Amino acid sequence: MSEVYHTKRRVEFRDTDAAGIMHFSAFAVYMESVEHEFLRHVGLSVHTPDGDATISWPRVSIRCDFQSPVRFEDEFDVSIVVKKIGGRSVTYAFTFSHDGRPVATGETTAVCCRIFHQQPPKSIDIPDWFRDKIAPYLAA
Repeated sequence: MSEVYHTKRRVEFRDTDAAGIMHFSAFAVYMESVEHEFLRHVGLSVHTPDGDATISWPRVSIRCDFQSPVRFEDEFDVSIVVKKIGGRSVTYAFTFSHDGRPVATGETTAVCCRIFHQQPPKSIDIPDWFRDKIAPYLAA
């Protein structure tokens, strides 16, 4: 059985539309924030020094399916699992809920890249030390 990381967020006023409902674009921001929190939880970071470069994780894909609204000041739950670990990319799956009610599901895919100062990112194989830390959260 894979592990699941759970956290909570609160709908901020800036993330709502004129009706006071969380705007669809805010889900992307929350997914990225929860991904970063998850990585810190397992002792990793989305930005790791690597000699004269940096290993980072640009997102190359994002998807979110809305199911029901949350409103300003609502506290909601977010769960994250690792859906897939490829050779150079990781796909995370997110579940949003409020008081046990489904709110949304989403996915992001990030590619492992080495970034040198003032040069475009270059994709690289995911290091074993990174893969080992997130493997317990790989969905069955």
